[in-house]
Amino acid sequence: MVELIQSQLADPFRIGLIVALVVTMYRTRAATGTLLPLAAGVVFVAVILPSTGIGGGADLMQAVLAGILSNLIILGIVLALAALVRRLRG
Repeated sequence: MVELIQSQLADPFRIGLIVALVVTMYRTRAATGTLLPLAAGVVFVAVILPSTGIGGGADLMQAVLAGILSNLIILGIVLALAALVRRLRG
């Protein structure tokens, strides 16, 4: 399970999807809020990647649960970087 999470944390496609999720959330937060789109996006990415065969040969449920955990870690990092960028911009 640890190897699965490590491989998901290093997946550039997953990271790109989470970055796009955060950018979209910031652009549409007046209409949709922040928590619901982020939660839905994290679960969506965690389910869609192993379902399409990109996730490797692990059990689907294990891959989805590991994907949710790795997506939350990536999301936390991306949100921290986005906050830093917004603070530096003024």
